[in-house]
Amino acid sequence: MNIKTRMAKYGIEHMIDEIYKDPEKGLRKVIDWAEKYAGDTFQSQISLFRTIIENPENPYHSFFIKVFTDLDPGVVRKLLVNFFVYANLCSFPMVEENRKKYNCNIPWAILLDPTSACNLHCTGCWAAEYGNKLNLTFDEIDDIIRQGKELGIYMYIYTGGEPMVRKADLIRLCEKHDDCVFLAFTNGTLIDEAFADEMLRVGNFVPAISLEGFEGATDSRRGLGVYQHVIDAMKLLRRKKLPYGISACYTSQNYESISSEEFYDLMINEGAYFVWFFHYMPVGNNAHLELLPTPEQRIGMYHRIRKYRATKPLFAIDFQNDAEYVGGCIAGGRRYLHINANGDVDPCVFIHYSDSNIREKTLLEALQGPMMMQYHDNIPFNSNMLKPCPMLENCGKLQEMVKAAGAHSTDPESPEDVENVTKKTRAYADAWSPAADRLWAESQNRQ
Repeated sequence: MNIKTRMAKYGIEHMIDEIYKDPEKGLRKVIDWAEKYAGDTFQSQISLFRTIIENPENPYHSFFIKVFTDLDPGVVRKLLVNFFVYANLCSFPMVEENRKKYNCNIPWAILLDPTSACNLHCTGCWAAEYGNKLNLTFDEIDDIIRQGKELGIYMYIYTGGEPMVRKADLIRLCEKHDDCVFLAFTNGTLIDEAFADEMLRVGNFVPAISLEGFEGATDSRRGLGVYQHVIDAMKLLRRKKLPYGISACYTSQNYESISSEEFYDLMINEGAYFVWFFHYMPVGNNAHLELLPTPEQRIGMYHRIRKYRATKPLFAIDFQNDAEYVGGCIAGGRRYLHINANGDVDPCVFIHYSDSNIREKTLLEALQGPMMMQYHDNIPFNSNMLKPCPMLENCGKLQEMVKAAGAHSTDPESPEDVENVTKKTRAYADAWSPAADRLWAESQNRQ
């Protein structure tokens, strides 16, 4: 740890102590400190934060106070230090320097699958088709994280399969890399009291639990009784004073449930701190195209999430529709990449084509490989940021990049020709394009 990192760590820890003495006054001191030392990089975020803290009527005012009154102090300290010091203040300059040095994308986060195994078989989930035979060993995951930290990456997100099948290894990795933040997308059914106690002990692990809306919508896709298991896990985490979030995949079939104000309020009332809304993606030969949301439903999600986000205390991300805030697609190492349980380095958790495997190449070599460089050289794929994806909204673009890179399908059970992806997404792209153009024009006119 260099002097600058030690000073930042000491400063964050001192500010946390001040907040716990008096959350209202302490948070104002944090803003003053941030304005003084953060420079120009984060000024818009700091200004927004000041607006929230200085206005008790703002819905996020109570949200931030709740962090310091309802969560375990040791976990709060660990997550804030790791997130702000390592995953942002230290990461940002390292990542930028390495992007210039190696002339390739260096991501802020790495998504990886510890295993392809899962205890559920959810309709429309590509992972359910992979079987339970594939696993990254503890040493392989450890080495991915080691390489990532050398490039400035301190944020690691587990997908699957069901990551909690590997609970013991996940906790060991939290211990070994106690300067990182770990998040896991999980169905929640394997979270028990013993694991919650381990989360309390390590402090740097946060689950994002999958819900499809209310009981009927969740159980119809994930299996009978899953909804109640998830609610039980949420209540356990809240009782243990642990932070968690929700992962919500919206489809044509659960749109009304998952976009409702009642569902949003449920998440808040059960103690969730964030929600990731994901647009259903038609991944794999056996994808259920009927689950793709209609243009009207996607527009509905766009407006509803923005309304709730402005009025209710829950941090919400809409993975597809929020591309306008991040300059389009964030995959291909631009902000993240995906490593599956077979070691294949995919550009996106939804796009399974690669020319690199972590068992054969270093992480840096994969980032400099043809497939990742196709993303580096071609993002954004559209000037309309509501059409960010090379697979879903820009028909033919993914096919061009895969062919140019000489990449192959990384689906271990049923490899999918990229031409088939283009064929099956064309109808969706054609239907969404005029709606997206109208919505984008309205968005630009409001600015």
